[in-house]
Amino acid sequence: MKISIVTPSYNQGDFIEETIRSVLSQACDCEIEYWIMDGGSSDQTMDICRKYEGRLHFVSEPDKGQVDALNKGFSRATGDILGWLNSDDLYEEGAISRVVESFRREKFKWCFGNCRNIDENGRQIRKFVTRYKNYNSRRYSRKILLTKDFIPQPAVFISRSAFEKVGLLNPDYDYAMDYDYWLRLAGHFPPLYINRYLASFRWHRMSKSKNNYRKAAWEAYRIAEKHSNGEDRPYIYRHLIHVMIVWIIYSILP
Repeated sequence: MKISIVTPSYNQGDFIEETIRSVLSQACDCEIEYWIMDGGSSDQTMDICRKYEGRLHFVSEPDKGQVDALNKGFSRATGDILGWLNSDDLYEEGAISRVVESFRREKFKWCFGNCRNIDENGRQIRKFVTRYKNYNSRRYSRKILLTKDFIPQPAVFISRSAFEKVGLLNPDYDYAMDYDYWLRLAGHFPPLYINRYLASFRWHRMSKSKNNYRKAAWEAYRIAEKHSNGEDRPYIYRHLIHVMIVWIIYSILP
């Protein structure tokens, strides 16, 4: 069995080596294929990636942004399972082994687990947000997913058959492209929830999520509207309320 991990990257030299190590240090009974799709970084990213030559695939060329980089990587990936880890995020020890074991046992089409929030120094932060997402994850349904984007992107893994059914990420979205993809997947297959920590999401002053949370929340609402039908309208109204709450909470939290 092979699992393919794709990391989109651009000038994340401060964090990418830790990301790489979190992938390459995974011990599992499978082959790990690792693609780093870099948009032409001008920092130390290329030097760091060269240190791991032979253990990963590294492409550095101009792209049209994160979605373009991911789609290029997924198009090259050959694994039975696909994962997406941004260049400042981390996998927990044993994460891939747990996913592979679950796939062999459950034959999932896609799965997701829990994800910690960490700062620049790897310290856990925003624990309330983590607990809130874990709570919703345990209650998963497509209708609940329409009300809020609670699935943590670094902790998602997709089977080859599901990827071939759903296709590439939508380049029309800049911030909530992952949420759009989860709803596309959910329209065909229920996910397996793995109630374990699989990844850590890094929340720092230069992160895309921290600086654009308002835009991301509004984009997620529009995505939920697109994926809804007439019977889903109450859930879409709840999503709009959720957007307002997110704006308030994210304005307060560090």
